[in-house]
Amino acid sequence: MTPLLQVEDLRTHFFTRDGVARAVDGVSFTLNRGEVLGLVGESGSGKTVTGFSLLGLVDPPGRVVGGRILFDGTDLAGADEARLRKLRGKRIAMIFQDPMMTLNPVLRIDTQMVETVLAHDRVSRAEALARARAALVQVGISAPDERLASYPHQFSGGMRQRVAIAIALLHKPDLIIADEPTTALDVTIQAQILAEIQKLCRETGTALIWITHDLAVVSGLADKLAVMYAGRVVETGETSAVITAPVHPYTRGLIGSVPHGKPHRSMLQQIGGMTPSLLNLPKGCMFRPRCPRGDDECLAEPALREWLPGRFARCVHPHLDPHLDDAKERVS
Repeated sequence: MTPLLQVEDLRTHFFTRDGVARAVDGVSFTLNRGEVLGLVGESGSGKTVTGFSLLGLVDPPGRVVGGRILFDGTDLAGADEARLRKLRGKRIAMIFQDPMMTLNPVLRIDTQMVETVLAHDRVSRAEALARARAALVQVGISAPDERLASYPHQFSGGMRQRVAIAIALLHKPDLIIADEPTTALDVTIQAQILAEIQKLCRETGTALIWITHDLAVVSGLADKLAVMYAGRVVETGETSAVITAPVHPYTRGLIGSVPHGKPHRSMLQQIGGMTPSLLNLPKGCMFRPRCPRGDDECLAEPALREWLPGRFARCVHPHLDPHLDDAKERVS
């Protein structure tokens, strides 16, 4: 099966007066129709810039400097603005962390949603309005007619985010890129929206990239994970396999720092140190200064290698036997 999205060695750099910040540096992954990819990592790891790069939304001084973004066979890395505009909102939709990046504060919700429909589909305004109403109901907004006649400032932050998600769902796109869209929502609405998005992916074949730092959310949503650190993918694999037996020490540290599922009164495991500056990256493995397994072998840049079937990690000292690794760490 040909992947819907194939990202190969994507590199997006920011050219500043202080130097070149390699925000995305050699990212590769594939995504099939109906598949959900969780893109996880700490703040500053390059997750959001990766999502923006796929749609050509990186503003100067940043730009895509290399790699390929093959969407349904077309390389978007070299596509002009007119081509990207036809895809945005119709075949590829993005849900931003801040809903006001989607919503215009001076236009009513019905105007914004109807114009979104008419921008890509030749339908009557009545049909466009009906689709807008149905999309609001889909994301759990009651009294949709009243809400359609409202302005964004009349909504709470969580309600605005639900409207932004509804706009992304209007055209039932082939691919949705979601940048932590449920962070501002309460857990009940978050669960409802996650269920609706999963249903959409299952029924229509829509693929989803869910960008987040919340492993608890993505563990129940994504089919596979790509863990990013300092602009690079350091581990990929099926979600259940990565969560239960992480191969890369960074992934292991991320999972260890999550309180969910830990015994009562047990200590959380912390990752020492800070993420490196993208203007002054360490030599070799980017995680080496913070890694408990770091040594001189890590001074050479590691490649993303398949250590176990379907499990890729950018590491020379991976955790391949979790039981043995746990015993060693208890002794040390």
